[in-house]
Amino acid sequence: MYVCLDIGGSSVKTALINEKGEFKRTKSLAITSDFSSFMAAICQHINELQTTTEVKGIAISAPGAVDVETGIVGGSSAIPYIHGPNWKEILTKKYEMPVSIENDANCAALSEVYFGANPEIKDLAFVVCGTGIGGAIIKGRQVHRGTNLHGGEFGYMIMNANDDISTWSKVGSTKILVDKAQAYFQDDTIDGREVFHRAQAGDENCLKFIDEFYTIMAVGIMNIQYIYDPEYILVSGAISEQTDFIQQIEKKLVAMMKRNHDRKIMPKVMKCTCESDANLYGALAHHLVEYQGLQ
Repeated sequence: MYVCLDIGGSSVKTALINEKGEFKRTKSLAITSDFSSFMAAICQHINELQTTTEVKGIAISAPGAVDVETGIVGGSSAIPYIHGPNWKEILTKKYEMPVSIENDANCAALSEVYFGANPEIKDLAFVVCGTGIGGAIIKGRQVHRGTNLHGGEFGYMIMNANDDISTWSKVGSTKILVDKAQAYFQDDTIDGREVFHRAQAGDENCLKFIDEFYTIMAVGIMNIQYIYDPEYILVSGAISEQTDFIQQIEKKLVAMMKRNHDRKIMPKVMKCTCESDANLYGALAHHLVEYQGLQ
């Protein structure tokens, strides 16, 4: 079994997973105040697992610009202290076993290729919608990281060239949808679920905000289709749990194609099938690719 860690903004999800994808959830770890205590908590957890399980390796999913070769996380995230230390060096020295670390969006994308419901997919674009817009590019079942480790960072895509240079993250994330509703109703307790609940009850303003969200989502997806031309574009994030999420995006894409007949390719859009465990499965997939040459 492999110890898999998914470092998130509020906690670290953990699991034991084998090469077949057989999954055993273990406890969640809290985010601490500094790197030393954070690493101590992770090591204590691994030590506990080793008392009952043969651990073959450690696979980590982390936010930020992850250098998979050096084990150093660049960029920025909600946990500043994870950026800079050499994760592979520290954990390899302590446990003398293979250690891997990969960007969380890349992990989510890899989970679909190796453990998802559609393993025949070789080329895909993966979009994560939440506080911002993130993503990943898979080409030939492998991650395309880019020269500057920013491959698949779709949130930086410019959606209009006004003075503020609005990016996809700034105009089309779930957070922006919620911000619009909170500003209109003067109520900062409103969350995404409440916006959809009010829309289902017939609130015209929430219906408008949601319609704008789906329009912007479709624009971003259409751009990705013509930039990369993948087999599929997968979408993840809590908002994708809406039962008609894909259908609403497809409706906007169809309308867009009708307005512009130059567009001949209808993007194939799907939800992530590994759902909330995608980063854990993907961390293992990357680990097996790196150390066992998984194809």
